[in-house]
Amino acid sequence: MNEFLTGIFVTPFLDIASGPVFFAEVVVSGLLAGVMYSMVALGFVLIFKASGVFNFAQGIMVLFAALTLVGLMERGVPLWLALLLTVAVMVMLAYAIERVMLRKLVNQDPFTLLMATIGLNFFLEGTGEMVWGSNVKRLDVGIPDDSIEVAGMLLNQFELFAAVIAAVLVTLLAVLSQKTKIGRALRAVADDHQAATAVGIPLKTIWVTVWAVSGIVALVAGIMWGAKSGVQFSLSLIALKALPVLILGGLTSIPGAIVGGLIIGVGEKVGEVYWGPAIGGAIENWFAYVLAMVFLMFRPHGLFGEEIIERV
Repeated sequence: MNEFLTGIFVTPFLDIASGPVFFAEVVVSGLLAGVMYSMVALGFVLIFKASGVFNFAQGIMVLFAALTLVGLMERGVPLWLALLLTVAVMVMLAYAIERVMLRKLVNQDPFTLLMATIGLNFFLEGTGEMVWGSNVKRLDVGIPDDSIEVAGMLLNQFELFAAVIAAVLVTLLAVLSQKTKIGRALRAVADDHQAATAVGIPLKTIWVTVWAVSGIVALVAGIMWGAKSGVQFSLSLIALKALPVLILGGLTSIPGAIVGGLIIGVGEKVGEVYWGPAIGGAIENWFAYVLAMVFLMFRPHGLFGEEIIERV
């Protein structure tokens, strides 16, 4: 028993103290992995901020965007043109979602909207499989996947590139949300659909815009995950890993999606490397969900989310 407790509470700290460079490498690797989770979580945040609904279909949107891109490339379309065409497809999808689904559900119960996105999830999954097939597809966008040495640490070039892309994406989205007229309109629509319409905010335009932006974010996430692990239907399950990110960062905060992803990424890597041998490994599979459960008990609105108090 004493040996077990020593392995859990003492040995990891001795390892950290004796190998600070390796520890820094593990932490940085966790930060870079967390960025990948954050890019998926961003799509959830955007939709929720604009419509007040949790978009169950965000994971399949990531897959659908990646499938469209790689499907076009397999048919001989150059990468740059395939990217433009995929963006166009995601914008048209946003318009179709607003026209067919959202317009008929204005100011409905959030549960109704959630069920609508569940239906959208299965529709996109079936459409993607029918059009592009269900085989695993390799996506090569020219990003190197080798490791390089930085300050004595071995870091993956692909993950570094993903971190830069995520930083640019978050900056643009934060500016869009906080500094522009459309960002203020998004927040007004999320608070009350009918009131926003009454003061002249074009609801359908706002929803098309935010779903189109969310689709483009899904494309970026699909490229990163698809290039790393292949484009396959299990790719849609990464949305499950984004849920703890949202709980930590807050469902209404763009910066929170990034911070939550970084916390989970670092926690997973450090736990797996230093505590995994003592308790049997596989910490990466459950760490995020246990941490999210703790946050739900003590801070259910997340680190940066808006605390919502309703009178009953």
